[in-house]
Amino acid sequence: QVQLVESGGGLVQAGGSLRLSCAASTRTFSSITMGWFRQAPGKEREFVAAFSRSGSSAYSGDSVKGRFTISRDNAKNTVYLEMHSLKPEDTAVYYCAADPNWLAVRRNPTYWGQGTQVTVSS
Repeated sequence: QVQLVESGGGLVQAGGSLRLSCAASTRTFSSITMGWFRQAPGKEREFVAAFSRSGSSAYSGDSVKGRFTISRDNAKNTVYLEMHSLKPEDTAVYYCAADPNWLAVRRNPTYWGQGTQVTVSS
């Protein structure tokens, strides 16, 4: 069982930055892959980024690539999502996710956090 707790969301103006954190309660953090999803109002939840056990990262596409960076600190059981040059369309609830499988963490993770709201004003 893995419990995930996000923090760091909030209200920011367009062009600003935020760093989301996700603390995982598990003894085997280094053996699981971590990811971030988001869900905007009226839209389905979508994959944002993931970080593998071996250090590989993946991003959803051009909408966040170059602006968002995912990283992890195995010593702190924490994964981060650095977000820069934020746009109003980045407004969403951001969810941390975890799964032992690299493919699954990007499509249908087993474990989810409760989410943290990010609001970008224009």
